[in-house]
Amino acid sequence: MAAQESSRFLTIKNVAAELATSESQIRAIIASGDLPAIQIGGRGQWRIERAKLEGYIADAYTRTAEALQRGVKLTDEGED
Repeated sequence: MAAQESSRFLTIKNVAAELATSESQIRAIIASGDLPAIQIGGRGQWRIERAKLEGYIADAYTRTAEALQRGVKLTDEGED
């Protein structure tokens, strides 16, 4: 995994593995505009810049902290 960690760009599969979620969930996050991604080539290959993923993660921590301060309850829906 060392090569992946030094790569500037990740695939949807890589990002899903890093966030321990499904590829369809990553596609939904990209489609919502929350996670910037680029499409390369004519075959619809998507790439996510590692820096954008790190920014998304930092923003998610901020959104979560703000939600908890508003009294949102923690749930584990969808957890295995």
